[in-house]
Amino acid sequence: MIRILAFLTLLLPVTAQAQDAEPHMTIGRMAQIVLALDPEAAVAGPGFSFVIDDIPVLIVTDISANRMRAMVPIRSADTMTAEEMQRVMQANFDSALDARYAIAQERLWGVFIHPFKELERDQLISGIAQTVNIAKTYGSLYTGGATQFGGGDSGGLQRDLIEELLERGQDI
Repeated sequence: MIRILAFLTLLLPVTAQAQDAEPHMTIGRMAQIVLALDPEAAVAGPGFSFVIDDIPVLIVTDISANRMRAMVPIRSADTMTAEEMQRVMQANFDSALDARYAIAQERLWGVFIHPFKELERDQLISGIAQTVNIAKTYGSLYTGGATQFGGGDSGGLQRDLIEELLERGQDI
């Protein structure tokens, strides 16, 4: 029976999911998405700077390496305590989700890193929202906001930002 099922799957037409796949990400497509999120965004070659919920966001891309990085500055890293460092590492494991805390140039950043070409619209929007959320919740919940354990109000408030940004980019 298993052999018959395996053989039949070879005969089936391409799935609707493969037919409905988004086109590969391009700088132009990314610019459309970013401008939908913030019409005042600055586009400079393969990079973008804009503001979401009063948080500055930078996106840098490297097409030849097929990478992109969305990042937000959080604070100076040189005065972080061992406890704060441990907490951001714990958050990277369980609550930051697709965003991550990172240190570069003596600064703590929230970052979302993804292969550029394969990046889909909703992944980009969600990654930006999660990165903004980990900056906003630094010092308290340390969460990307897409999944929250517990019964408090924070999960709903953080999820609202993701939903709002997804709605703004819906028609792209």
